[in-house]
Amino acid sequence: MAQILVNFRMDERLKSDMENVCQELGMNMTTAFTIFAKKMTREKRIPFDVSVDPFYSEDNMKYLAKVISDIESGKAKLKEHDLIED
Repeated sequence: MAQILVNFRMDERLKSDMENVCQELGMNMTTAFTIFAKKMTREKRIPFDVSVDPFYSEDNMKYLAKVISDIESGKAKLKEHDLIED
């Protein structure tokens, strides 16, 4: 079967992270994208759930920034607690 070159842009850090994961899995990025393309074509859908992680919502990021600011300024009242063992 004839092959074709596909080019697209990706964040440099994301590419590096993906290459590392692919290497750990014993494949390269071309193989990973080919697996994705075959599964998507076969199932006629994106083969995983696409959703927004609420942890990274704008409101939560603002809240976490405020908590960090309060901790750094000494405004936050931190207290020790016991770890729960399973």
